[in-house]
Amino acid sequence: MPPPRTRETALRRRLAELRGPDVPAKALDARALAALAANPGCERRAILDGAGVNKTALASALGAPSAFGQSQFALTRGNAFEARVKSDGGAELLRLVHEKLDRAAEPPSHAQVPELTAIGPEGRTARTALALREATTAEGWTLLDHPMLALDVAGSPAFLEPDAVVVHPDGSWTVVEIKSFPMLDGSADPAKVGAAARQSAVYVLALEEVAARLDPPPRVRHHVLLVCPKDFSNLATASAVDIRKQRAVTARQLARLTRLQDIADALPEGTSFAPELPPEELTAAVEAVPATYAPECLSACELAFHCRERSRTAGAVTSLGRSVRAELGGLTTVEDVLAAARGEAGDPDDPAVAALRRAAELRAEALGSRQGAACH
Repeated sequence: MPPPRTRETALRRRLAELRGPDVPAKALDARALAALAANPGCERRAILDGAGVNKTALASALGAPSAFGQSQFALTRGNAFEARVKSDGGAELLRLVHEKLDRAAEPPSHAQVPELTAIGPEGRTARTALALREATTAEGWTLLDHPMLALDVAGSPAFLEPDAVVVHPDGSWTVVEIKSFPMLDGSADPAKVGAAARQSAVYVLALEEVAARLDPPPRVRHHVLLVCPKDFSNLATASAVDIRKQRAVTARQLARLTRLQDIADALPEGTSFAPELPPEELTAAVEAVPATYAPECLSACELAFHCRERSRTAGAVTSLGRSVRAELGGLTTVEDVLAAARGEAGDPDDPAVAALRRAAELRAEALGSRQGAACH
């Protein structure tokens, strides 16, 4: 007799149906998980990523191809910078970790760099876990170059590859993220730093799962090291980034992914996101899942152009940005906002409505004063 069909098995089967027959799943990576945390209210992104849908192919099939992603030049430059930082056994990288995060420890004059190669992601994950366990009790510096970690996402493992993980002499673990954007006078683009922090938070959560299996569990540091070029040179500089907030948000969002079954159950029977479907059918399938578009999606999601067009067509205030949306309360469309400002709709006791009407009065007074001055 076959084993009973569990809810988890049913969810995997349902997600495979949504992805399309014989369409391989696109593995979740840290960037995708970080983007989920950046826009936790978007059910569309949650179900598409949870089902392993290739959103680049989907966007092209919808007629709104994505411009999201790094250029080949940026990738080459980033790889060259990372290789430079890790050269000579990672001496420069370890120096930065010591300087920015652990000055009380002995300087890393000598460090272990274990071999992490193995067959397949499962083999590499097991080899990384073994190296971490051995390094934790070694009472010295250890650099893990491109370790492989596994994070449980809605019942399935997502395999993640941080740039580096450093084990300190006290046995604690630090995530190192190496980026090719510059730090100018000690600071970098806040948006890019925020994206790097969210990505690092995913790695920290994965490391915490590894640490939880050890006795006693080692400390996974919540300050990660962000390494970037100094100004416009090839020299490395670094900053300690506190990712506790990003970690908490990401953990909550990953917990919400257990709701994928609820999102999938709400979709019409036969819904599929297979890119080879006719455009009308594919569009209907995508539109059946609510989206939460914001301009920030343009730098984080392959479907951003499609969602932006739909948001603008619907007159949704989310297309103006999350901060504007938050200020407008229950007013969800541009037409609602204009009607409230003109006094044609809205509750006068609503602070957002009152502010809009006051702004409209001030604008009318200003225009009237200007017209009066022009007449004279």
